[in-house]
Amino acid sequence: MDVVTATRPGEAADETQPYDASQDPATPPESRLVMPVQSFRRWKASDRRTPIAPRDWKTPWLKRLFVFGGGLALTAYGAWEMYHVVSVSRTTSLQYALLVLFTVNFSWIALAFTSAVLGFFGLLFNKGPSGRVESLTHRTVVVMPIYNESTARTFAALCAIRESVEATGLGSHFDYFIVSDTTNPDVWVAEERAFLALRQRLGPDARVYYRHRPKNHHRKAGNIADFVTRWGGHYEHMVVLDADSLMTGTCIVRLAAAMEADPDAGIIQSLPLIINRNTFFARLQQFAARVYGPVIATGLAMWSGRDGNYWGHNAIIRTKAFADHCGLPDLKGKPPFGGHVLSHDFVEAALIRRAGWSVYMLPDLAGSYEESPPSLIDVSVRDRRWCQGNLQHSRIIGAKGFVLPTRQHFATGIMGYLASPFWLMQLVVGILIVLQVSYARPEYFTQEFTLFPIWPRFDPERALNLFALTMAILLAPKLFGLLLTLFNGKLRRAGGGAIRLVISALIEVLFSAFFAPIMMLIQSGSVFQILLGRDTGWNPQRRDDGSIPLKDIIRRHRTHTVLGVVTGISAFLIATSLFAWMSPTIVGLVLAIPLSWASGQLAIGLWLKRHKLLVTPEEGDPPAVALRANALQAEFDAAGFDEADGLRALHADPALREAHEAMLPESAPRRRGEIEPDRAVAQAKLVDAETIDDAAIWLKPKERMVVLHDRALVALLASLPQTRGA
Repeated sequence: MDVVTATRPGEAADETQPYDASQDPATPPESRLVMPVQSFRRWKASDRRTPIAPRDWKTPWLKRLFVFGGGLALTAYGAWEMYHVVSVSRTTSLQYALLVLFTVNFSWIALAFTSAVLGFFGLLFNKGPSGRVESLTHRTVVVMPIYNESTARTFAALCAIRESVEATGLGSHFDYFIVSDTTNPDVWVAEERAFLALRQRLGPDARVYYRHRPKNHHRKAGNIADFVTRWGGHYEHMVVLDADSLMTGTCIVRLAAAMEADPDAGIIQSLPLIINRNTFFARLQQFAARVYGPVIATGLAMWSGRDGNYWGHNAIIRTKAFADHCGLPDLKGKPPFGGHVLSHDFVEAALIRRAGWSVYMLPDLAGSYEESPPSLIDVSVRDRRWCQGNLQHSRIIGAKGFVLPTRQHFATGIMGYLASPFWLMQLVVGILIVLQVSYARPEYFTQEFTLFPIWPRFDPERALNLFALTMAILLAPKLFGLLLTLFNGKLRRAGGGAIRLVISALIEVLFSAFFAPIMMLIQSGSVFQILLGRDTGWNPQRRDDGSIPLKDIIRRHRTHTVLGVVTGISAFLIATSLFAWMSPTIVGLVLAIPLSWASGQLAIGLWLKRHKLLVTPEEGDPPAVALRANALQAEFDAAGFDEADGLRALHADPALREAHEAMLPESAPRRRGEIEPDRAVAQAKLVDAETIDDAAIWLKPKERMVVLHDRALVALLASLPQTRGA
């Protein structure tokens, strides 16, 4: 392991004393905070703190009236028009069902529209933050939770973030903590090697720490809670990242300054933009998030005010307030609706807001980035977990003490997934009505006198106008985002120019329409599975660019394709007008397999990039922190930590082995007579092994984890010769 000469704070450089990163403790001394478990059933208004600066606590009533009042008015108008569409003649029960489903779905897009209108004008007249942060008072820790991730990617990102913060001149106010929940033994050892290499690179004043948790209890929420309860007392604030997060030093410093300037702030959320994506589907998401996302986020921030939400990463949190009020209880029953809280971020925002701390977003704060899954299937895997977490909120939305906007955030998350089965049911009911019109016998003799038979009928002109209104409301947020990008000369040029931006927007709208029915069926299936009691689990997210094997794509989408073919043939046989009305849905489903295959193709994404289509301003003018992270990732990749066998790496490097043992927590002594089967098997295999090759071949992943957690077994591993007869 290479060593470098470094200078400790306040000391002169000593060229004769090389620094060895493996000799420094991996974590600082503990400074514990108590994190009591909260209750959703019991709470008193007297428990809510009194704001320190009540004059700054302004509720945006007029903006909320515009968003919700406008959304309600639009919904009422849409429902009224739909009623007249279906009530040309005597209205049937199916037509009433269609009216109800349409009203529910229309209310969802109407609310999004009014919020986007607010965001559009907010951005149109917004000048953005200005001025440089000259000083900070408190200490802040940047926390990166990781779970079976690529070490080259995550450690390079953290190093780039640290360098960017140091460049602000305020780096001494920040520490960096990698908290690992990794369960793969090779990845665990790779993390330790990358951590030691990073410390060695930065020198003794690195202020970078690493902790691996033996059991990933309560997953990410438990990972953060473990950090807060053990080391949170050192820090006034913490900036929480995801493994794919990237933030500039200016952004982090501004968040810390905003928190220091606002004594009532509990959580301040930034708006992460998607970068570094190159597959076709990821580029669609990246373009949409960059061009349309700020409009939606700004509208949300404007009407939410200090009753905002938290998205789990790229945000700054007041550590003591988080510890005092964000201890999550387990929900009664088994998953998917019981057990630990899956989508913890919404709930943490609700709890800290209930306690009297404000939660808000700074959507105009530049320099906050993340990545996205590379394909449609990867998105659906992540979406399944999010779906379960949001539906689980149906058991939390009525908790005592939550403010009304908090309940609205929960309702929005829940409806985000229920909208798919509602849309599906609306399509099914529409088909049934057309079948009824085409094949049902007319009623010649009704209770009311009539000269003509009664069929279910529609007002075609009104139906066409209502369809046009619905599409306009649905597409308006995209148009708002595109217009704002075109109005801004710098963004327009960085995005490839006006013509390419318009073409890119058309491509995004077209393929989003094709992907929408596939996602509708996927999300509907997820909702039905959850209602049937099937738990999703928690798989690590695939973040790299790359395609999925065609056989897996066919297996995942063959049902969608068959359904699209059957629906298309049935619609055409029933009525050509029905086929035309459903054609976008039919085309998306029939082409589900090639569309899903194309979604993960790097070649398609790179072709679009070369022709400057679906290009975001961050690609035209890349942020320095992203360029630095990519360069550092190449260096970490060259070190080969991610490809190495963890046991062989420990066996070959005594310094690494010593550092690994130093990082292990003290284990409770084993009681006499108690035998742990996995440990006994692992020990027996190590005893039988004649070389390190035998151990590497024989030990299964679970047994490897047992070895890595046990100092005695690590010593037994180290005693094995490299080759037979050595």
